[in-house]
Amino acid sequence: MPNAKPRLRQGFGGPARRSAQREGGPRHLFLVDGSGYIFRAFHALPPMTREDGTPVNAVFGFVAMLLKLRDDTDADSIAVIFDTARVSFRNKIYPDYKAHRPEPPPELVPQFALIREATRALGLPAVELAGYEADDLIATYAREAERRGAEVTIVSSDKDLMQLVDDRITMLDPIKNRKIGREEVKERFGVGPERVVDVQALAGDSSDNVPGVPGIGVKTAAELINGFGDLDAVLARAGEIKQPKRRQSLLENADKARLSRELVRLKDDVPVREALESFAVRAPDAAALLSFLRAQGFKSIIARLEGRLGAAAEPAAPSRASSSRARPLSRPGSSGRASADSSPSTPRPPRSTPCAPSWWVSRSRSSPAARATSRSGTRARRADPRPGKSRSPLRSSI
Repeated sequence: MPNAKPRLRQGFGGPARRSAQREGGPRHLFLVDGSGYIFRAFHALPPMTREDGTPVNAVFGFVAMLLKLRDDTDADSIAVIFDTARVSFRNKIYPDYKAHRPEPPPELVPQFALIREATRALGLPAVELAGYEADDLIATYAREAERRGAEVTIVSSDKDLMQLVDDRITMLDPIKNRKIGREEVKERFGVGPERVVDVQALAGDSSDNVPGVPGIGVKTAAELINGFGDLDAVLARAGEIKQPKRRQSLLENADKARLSRELVRLKDDVPVREALESFAVRAPDAAALLSFLRAQGFKSIIARLEGRLGAAAEPAAPSRASSSRARPLSRPGSSGRASADSSPSTPRPPRSTPCAPSWWVSRSRSSPAARATSRSGTRARRADPRPGKSRSPLRSSI
């Protein structure tokens, strides 16, 4: 049938052992911290632009990481959770919450919408809700899935999510490809997951502008919580503390500690719109995915997926959109810009790192100095593994 809609070939998106959602909800739910993925991809790759000049380096890295995640997991349900804006219900509690954070880089801003589009093109739900942070949505879905007897994996290394860890909820650090369970949380905070909020309330968090109690860090906070039981007990018995400065700080800043507890505690009862059943893993629509990838100029990703895209991967008629290429860097002394996908050959497999496609090079280029070097005109290339054909790789730490 010439007009039949092309579909992805069998087996795309994960091991063959993955089964459909069981009756009543997911068996294994993956909740991806989308915001964490965005910033990691943006800082890991050098500048890249489409034919029309739109920056796409974060989009490219994001797509690469999600493809790797889909291929590696046996989860029957996956959702990518995003933040919507800086302002949340916490700003009503404490107006200075996250107030000192800088604006995102201007070259990242136009990629936010494209990344959400990329998520949907990959057949995954992009979930967000105004007034709440992504962490609150993750907490809500994790607890709901747990109540239904599902296993939950939170794909993030965010310390604020560690309060959710228990026997059925674990985290996966996408940078180190390391599982985070109860022991790892205790190693980080000195207490179990159920007391992480109390430790954070005492220690505060400068990155989020959570005040905490002056003079008390994570280590001291853990000692207090382990000694007295919980935050309320510490504050009620602050007069018993032997160290004068510590005792005085707790007595004078008890209200700050209680406020901080409200700021760091995740809401697990957010009125979410999407049901868990809508997170069931399904193959992406091949035509929609190819259209998106071609529009961004991601020819190397298309080549990587070619064996699983079937008829949809056949070359499209030449057009500005379909022939555009993501362009990372300018060659010194040239008037044009170098294309990251200028070679028609299949991407060659250099080194691989956790949460990165094995076909993509894994050397970090996230430092300001390195990014400045990229902008100055050093051309990025893929590595050639053939004997005697060494090339300088496109450095990335995805």
